[in-house]
Amino acid sequence: MQTVTTTHIYLDEHGVAWITGANTKVIEVVLDKTAWGWSPEEIHEQHPHLSLAQIYAAFSYYYDHQAELDADIKRRDEEVEEMRKKAGESPIVRKLKELGKL
Repeated sequence: MQTVTTTHIYLDEHGVAWITGANTKVIEVVLDKTAWGWSPEEIHEQHPHLSLAQIYAAFSYYYDHQAELDADIKRRDEEVEEMRKKAGESPIVRKLKELGKL
């Protein structure tokens, strides 16, 4: 019997997992599932440049490295929240509050 190997995921020089030939990070596909609740088929509809095989490979990689990727997602969320706090209230929100629309 012949063994066939397909590789849809590669790691860049920083250890970040990417979908081969798609210019898409694995974490981006995972976030589509966790943020929007999209199925692989819905992700494919939203990102037709990704094949279902690539999407399932991204999920497979995620489940094999879930703790590491979940920690990265949490770290990124914390960084965004810190930047949001440092930036303060946006001028648009301030203006809307002044107008009594918020």
